[in-house]
Amino acid sequence: MRLALFQPDIPQNVGACIRLSACFGVELHIIEPVGFDFGDRSMKRAALDYGPLGHMTRHPSWESFQATRAPGRLVLFTTKAATTLSDFVFQPDDVLLFGRETVG
Repeated sequence: MRLALFQPDIPQNVGACIRLSACFGVELHIIEPVGFDFGDRSMKRAALDYGPLGHMTRHPSWESFQATRAPGRLVLFTTKAATTLSDFVFQPDDVLLFGRETVG
């Protein structure tokens, strides 16, 4: 399973995902542009000391992400889904895609 963040705006959320990537060995894909500087103190604080251990790839665009994405379903997270999270059946090669926090 892999995580992808599409144009994230909140550095603390990215930092938390970096921690998750490091602790669970999950690939993390950041699709740019982002709404902050990667040197942001808030992101570094949220990532703690796990930053170098994370499996993060930065993509300059959606097209770049798509061109290099490994096979597997692209699972979009939204508040408007027809299926609830608890009813959804995840697969090991899924890519979990989260959109911009400020617009969805």
